[in-house]
Amino acid sequence: MTSSLDFIVIFFFSAFILGIGLLFSRTGVNMKSFFAGGEAVPWFIGGLSLFMSFFSAGTFVAWGSVAYKYGWVSVTIQWTMAFGALIAALFIAPRWKKTGNLTAAEYIQERLGAKVQKLYIYIFMGVSLFIKGAVLYPVAKLVSSSLGFPLPETTIVLGLIMIAYTAAGGLWAVMVTDILQFVVLTAAVLIILPLALDKVGGASAFVDHAPEGFFNSLNGEFTLWFVLAFAGYHIFYIGGNWTFVQRYTSVDSPKSASKVAYLFAALYLISPVIWMLPPMIYKVIDPSLQGLDTENAYLKICQMVLPPGLMGLMLTGMYFSTSATANTTLNVVAAVFTNDIYKNVIRPDASDKQLMRVARLSSWALGILMIIIALIVPYMGGMVAVVLTVAAVTAGPLLAPPVWALFSKRLSGYVTIRITIFTLLVNLFFKMVLPAINGFKLDRGAEMVVGMGLPVLLLLLNELYQISRISASQDYVEYVEATKIRKDQKAALTADPEEVLQVKRQNQFGLKIIAFSLLVTAIMLFILSGITPTGQQVTFITGAGILLIALIPWISSQRVKKEINKLSMEQ
Repeated sequence: MTSSLDFIVIFFFSAFILGIGLLFSRTGVNMKSFFAGGEAVPWFIGGLSLFMSFFSAGTFVAWGSVAYKYGWVSVTIQWTMAFGALIAALFIAPRWKKTGNLTAAEYIQERLGAKVQKLYIYIFMGVSLFIKGAVLYPVAKLVSSSLGFPLPETTIVLGLIMIAYTAAGGLWAVMVTDILQFVVLTAAVLIILPLALDKVGGASAFVDHAPEGFFNSLNGEFTLWFVLAFAGYHIFYIGGNWTFVQRYTSVDSPKSASKVAYLFAALYLISPVIWMLPPMIYKVIDPSLQGLDTENAYLKICQMVLPPGLMGLMLTGMYFSTSATANTTLNVVAAVFTNDIYKNVIRPDASDKQLMRVARLSSWALGILMIIIALIVPYMGGMVAVVLTVAAVTAGPLLAPPVWALFSKRLSGYVTIRITIFTLLVNLFFKMVLPAINGFKLDRGAEMVVGMGLPVLLLLLNELYQISRISASQDYVEYVEATKIRKDQKAALTADPEEVLQVKRQNQFGLKIIAFSLLVTAIMLFILSGITPTGQQVTFITGAGILLIALIPWISSQRVKKEINKLSMEQ
């Protein structure tokens, strides 16, 4: 049961996060600042934002269910994400930054041609909106059931909050609120774990009463083949997903792009352990959950151990962690529409003012479409059915070719289109047609291997075939020439001192807002530690830790302020 104190906490943090996003409405003055943060976003902010963009309430619902049923394998599965990020940091992220492109779609146009870009844009926009609309549905259901509000109205309100700060402030608004959401969610999760261990009688009691094989690295349907295939999938997903590419291109250098992915990998080594232990503990407390009820394991342990106020903090963190994934996608899809459709196709001569208007309007239009999808998810079989179906069919064909093109001189746009369309059709056949004909369905591992393995295999075969024929495709030759011209033109242009100063001011403003947000969060936790009936000590310690962390962005903002003063004096 949610108390009045929980309502106050939810209302306060929701209003606070929305207000923070709206503060950035004055910082997005052109395409580069709105969608790429002036290409000068600090790498640690980009890394935390990437981390927050990757998981949602579905992490606690879906993987929490796996943790409850099978135990430690839920951590093993999520460690594949750290592995994928490590490979991306070593090889892929710096390559994206070196392209000099604002979006992945822009790179695809230059490297593989306009036809490939158009095909990818239309599929990407539809896929992204469906997946994130589906992700918005479970958190709306969670908040609705916890607070007793009607589901449709809850979905609409939560969706509008998400759109408002994304449309107002662009990438900086998304990333700053990502940081705040990260802190709120981490605070709530860190508080839950010791309280859950105390409830079960301590760590030794938890281990002693856990089911047999509960701490095995592999368990149930999650076999070694599934884990290996999932790891391969995440190399391309973290390395090539358009929303993540934006994090690599918005920093100042290839080295910083690698640091973004390294930070993500480090966080995903630690976080799954903290996330998955509470539902595992609940298995020992109440092993009776069956079927879809296992998806409620995380919420049930929260309701059992969290006192009034802290439950509201947890619900807020779970909503805004989901919001982080949705609004990041919304920002990127709006960027693709504005930069690659409106600017390049509809109005090539559009001014910065016109592009900014389109950027904000497209964020609203696409966000409303996302809300509509969330409202109809129950009629499409639920979140899991929608997300897994879309991902299984489209992930490999869309993600593998552009990442391959970062390293290959021989891949052409013509071959890319053929591989993409062929593998999409094959995946559709195995996912939807074959089960309808004779009831045959691939298991999880086989589905992952076919979905990701077939595109990679065809790309490899094409590479081997072309080695004896050409040293580079015509598309690559033209790409190199176009890139050289663009870089020469960029080098010939003298950096506008006012624009440089403006980017510095935007970065200082963002860092100050992050520091202020952390300070407010710490104060809120201090207040809760004084009035909550249980968990006072762990809540206070968590607040103190956040207060210390607030010093990092504050010190960084002061360093940037000195750079601004120096530049101002030179002008």
